[in-house]
Amino acid sequence: MGADQIDRPADLDVVRESYDRVADNYAEMVATTGMGDIRRHPWLKASIDAFADTVRGLGPVLDVGCGPGTVTAYLAERGLDVSGVDLSSRMIENARRLYPHCRFSVSSATDLSLEEASLGGVLGWWSLFNLPRAVLPQVLALFARALKPGGHLITGTHVGDEDAVRTEAYGGVPVRWTTHKWRPERFVALIEQAGLRPVAELRLPADEFSGPGLVVMAERPA
Repeated sequence: MGADQIDRPADLDVVRESYDRVADNYAEMVATTGMGDIRRHPWLKASIDAFADTVRGLGPVLDVGCGPGTVTAYLAERGLDVSGVDLSSRMIENARRLYPHCRFSVSSATDLSLEEASLGGVLGWWSLFNLPRAVLPQVLALFARALKPGGHLITGTHVGDEDAVRTEAYGGVPVRWTTHKWRPERFVALIEQAGLRPVAELRLPADEFSGPGLVVMAERPA
């Protein structure tokens, strides 16, 4: 499946520019506050550990929307053949600076060209919520087809009903993006409709950095 089969979000360039602006602050906040660092969040770390144990030996793993590379690097430490992609070139610059031993490239989730059954695992770790509601199912379908039978997707997202427009983020940096929140049952249904079988859910309450969240792991049936 090629990228030309996925609709291009109308706000993609604006979202990319926004993440370029916040990239340095975001990387600094991960380091200084623990925001986004799974090592400091036992339940999130446990989810990523379970994913790593499940996909080990199945093939390459792709971290889509990897930001400054924190989770990509953790999975590499766990021995996985993992690479990260992000739509923000500045996020990728930070990732390469922080984790020079890892592989990173610049790409949007909607621009990926992934071969059928080529991956053992895919992550969309709090990186898909900017996708318009009509586009997310297309991206999930791409992930499902790219997974080998028995391969797994793990994804996290913000829980709610609204499309929240952000005008500043991560230390007051001006941004323009929309956070599309999902009810857990609807989000899981989209994953099922993409052809994946959910195997675990983790629901998280709001914390100092974010509102309530949801983690789902799902398998491409053999």
